[in-house]
Amino acid sequence: MAFWIITLGLALAIAGLFALALLRAPRFATTAADYDLRVYRDQLSEVERDLARGVLSAADAQRVRTEVSRRILAADAMADADSTSGGAPKIMAAVVGIVLVAGSFGLYRGVGDTYGLGAPGYGDLALADRIANAQERRSTRPDQTQAEQSLPPATPLEGLDENYVALVDKLRSTVALRPDDVQGHILLAQNESNLGNFAAAHKAQRAAIDLKGASATVADLTDYADMLVLAAGGFVSPQAENVLRTILARDPGNGPARYYMGLMMSQTGRPDVAFRVWDQMLRAGPADAPWIAPVLAQIPDAAARAGINYQIPTIGNGDALRGPSSDDIEAAGDMSGAERIEMIEGMVSGLSDRLATQGGPPEEWAQLIGALGVLGRRDQAAAIYANAMQVFAENPTAIDLITRAGQRAGVAE
Repeated sequence: MAFWIITLGLALAIAGLFALALLRAPRFATTAADYDLRVYRDQLSEVERDLARGVLSAADAQRVRTEVSRRILAADAMADADSTSGGAPKIMAAVVGIVLVAGSFGLYRGVGDTYGLGAPGYGDLALADRIANAQERRSTRPDQTQAEQSLPPATPLEGLDENYVALVDKLRSTVALRPDDVQGHILLAQNESNLGNFAAAHKAQRAAIDLKGASATVADLTDYADMLVLAAGGFVSPQAENVLRTILARDPGNGPARYYMGLMMSQTGRPDVAFRVWDQMLRAGPADAPWIAPVLAQIPDAAARAGINYQIPTIGNGDALRGPSSDDIEAAGDMSGAERIEMIEGMVSGLSDRLATQGGPPEEWAQLIGALGVLGRRDQAAAIYANAMQVFAENPTAIDLITRAGQRAGVAE
């Protein structure tokens, strides 16, 4: 409550300053009508002086008086109109006050579905607390069944050919009678997906994978994960995450699995990890990959939520952020000890900043952790190590590389 009282007081104080400026301005302003009245009165005085000197005749003087008097009446009427509009500054002051107070509240809380700039009732959270909160959200999120049940009933797709629908219905009956038919389950999963029946599709795909056993391919698992996510309305459930981890263990560069892992991180409060995964995917490309479009649609929001000022890179340019090259290391051999340390410090600082804002391959993270260990900056090395373990959580090969770098730096067991 104290927060809102202070905030309201500040908004009203600022609105009061604006209102005071608006209300005081007319006191010192001279209108055009006031200026005209002074001119016309001077003209009347001049007529009397000209008449006394004999410059004007009595008839001409009367004619001039009549014309000037008419103009004085018109100017006086205009001055009265200006005086009646004196309430305009008050109205404007009231409008400014309302806009400042209501606008500040709207920006803080957000309007409709738009994110606001604040979270009333919550203090600033340290990074460790945010990571802990994200881990709790991740561990307590709904499972696949709960996610599917939370969605409204699926509506049949429009414009479907009746003969095609009849054939799929016949396929269902056939597969039910032949539960050991692997191809039948795969065909059913594909056609259920075509009809938008993703829950039925992932069940058929799961049956096919179980029948295949060890011979199930990465493509089979990728299709299964895709069906799970689509059946949950785009939500990555724990079941889907397990499938994605199995895929990445066999194919660390699998595009759909990496995209969905980034999506899961975004959904569970780690937009920073989602951003880094997606940014690496954009840089790796290719530009015509099916996951590029959804990454482009979501990475600006992930970057904003992670507090990163981001520009979309050239897709597929392979713009990896490298550390010291072999030429840099060779040049360092000719430097004094102090110069060499200064150069390494600069490289480490630049690499750390770039990895924090744009991400990079696991080799760079391992290189940075090792360099920090050599420099004796173990606290920073430990923080980078913990962050890297989060970024590459779905990549076993990268985790192994980073773990070994952490061990050399003395920050991992």
